[in-house]
Amino acid sequence: MPPPADPADAGAPHVPVLLAEVLGALAIAPGEVHIDGTFGAGGYSSAMARAGARVFAFDRDPDAIREGQGMADASGIALIPGEFSRMAELLAERGIAQVSGVTLDIGVSSMQLDRPERGFSFQSDGPLAMTMSQDGMSAADFLNTAPEEEIADVIYRYGEEPRSRRVARAIVDARPLERTGQLAAVVRRALGYKPHDKKDPATRTFQAIRIHVNRELEELERGLEAAESLLAEGGRLAVVTFHSLEDRIVKQFLRGRSGGEGGGSRHLPERAAGPAPTFAKPAKPVRPGAAELAHNPRARSATLRSAVRTSAPALSSHRRSVRP
Repeated sequence: MPPPADPADAGAPHVPVLLAEVLGALAIAPGEVHIDGTFGAGGYSSAMARAGARVFAFDRDPDAIREGQGMADASGIALIPGEFSRMAELLAERGIAQVSGVTLDIGVSSMQLDRPERGFSFQSDGPLAMTMSQDGMSAADFLNTAPEEEIADVIYRYGEEPRSRRVARAIVDARPLERTGQLAAVVRRALGYKPHDKKDPATRTFQAIRIHVNRELEELERGLEAAESLLAEGGRLAVVTFHSLEDRIVKQFLRGRSGGEGGGSRHLPERAAGPAPTFAKPAKPVRPGAAELAHNPRARSATLRSAVRTSAPALSSHRRSVRP
């Protein structure tokens, strides 16, 4: 799912990113059970169903569930409201213990970005909401109540904004903030935005607040563990990310689960043997080609990482079993 839109992308339709490459990584055989953890507009799910998969799709956004139900019913897709981090327990309720594939498309969807009333984008003014599940703490709640230091830490950690303290100070001074336009104006003033600048400085702050409000990185970490526990031997995991924070989590997860951490050197002692790898060596990361970028500019920052499940017991299940 793409990052906040540039003005040139305004009104762009929702197009599944790296669809052919994702389907290639999944290698669907007719009758297999596959999971689409991020249904969105149903692009991946419908393609998986056409390939012969029995698809269970998840989304925590009530709009996606409501608007996608008709298409899901027509395609034989089981559409389930809920976070993909809960896929194992939600599938267990339906008698599904193992699957052949899990697909995750991380971040915010085009439909969320393009609707001002959702408050995800600064391209059109709207309420400062940003909640994917449309409940819980909103962006306005956080910005109007959190200490300045906490706001600065969030903007630095999740937006990689080097001048986060300046932005946080400006936000606190401008309270209360209720609209996306207000927040964007505050950030631009704090960072000295000029109309001819190539990138709007509000982008990093909006990204950071959205990730924090929705706990996106924690959700991704838990979702990867859930996928590991669900995938049968030979099952395939395919994850599409749109910025470095997400991609780093997926890369490190697959490296660690495939035994790619290394075993020492002549300068360092050998590491003790750990659990057996739960994934085979990941495939090389895939990024969109020129043809896809020409018709879908929002794909420009996408990265696909994929790997195949081994027969080893899920490390995440082991960790849960030994916790007090």
